Amino acid sequence: MKLQNSNRQATYKTYGFMVVLMMALFAFNPSYSQTNERTITGFVANEDGPLPGANITLEGTRIGVVTDGNGEFTFPKKLKTGDVLIFSYLGYETQKLTIDDKTNYIKLELTPDMVEMIGDLDTNTPYKTKRRKQ
Repeated sequence: MKLQNSNRQATYKTYGFMVVLMMALFAFNPSYSQTNERTITGFVANEDGPLPGANITLEGTRIGVVTDGNGEFTFPKKLKTGDVLIFSYLGYETQKLTIDDKTNYIKLELTPDMVEMIGDLDTNTPYKTKRRKQ
């Protein structure tokens, strides 16, 4: 009987030691510790200068912000490494930027989106209304 109890106690001690060891490893591993969330600020411009009214959204969500009159923004949600921000503005190419460990401030220049019209405009034909005359 005493032999079985001492085996159980040794087993419990071994399991307890393993649990404490695992907890210690997870506590000191940076990927399992705090998420390192931070506030992201930045500046969006084009070739001429600041771009007021540019849209910045977090990919996969409806959370976003619009740049102010100076082209500056502060994202309303704290972001973590791996989050993707989408920058868009009418007439410019949409750009995606992935947040890394060192990202705190973003300075981005949007490039114009080259859209070509196919075909010619017909300005010689007057517009005809489809209303019936009464």
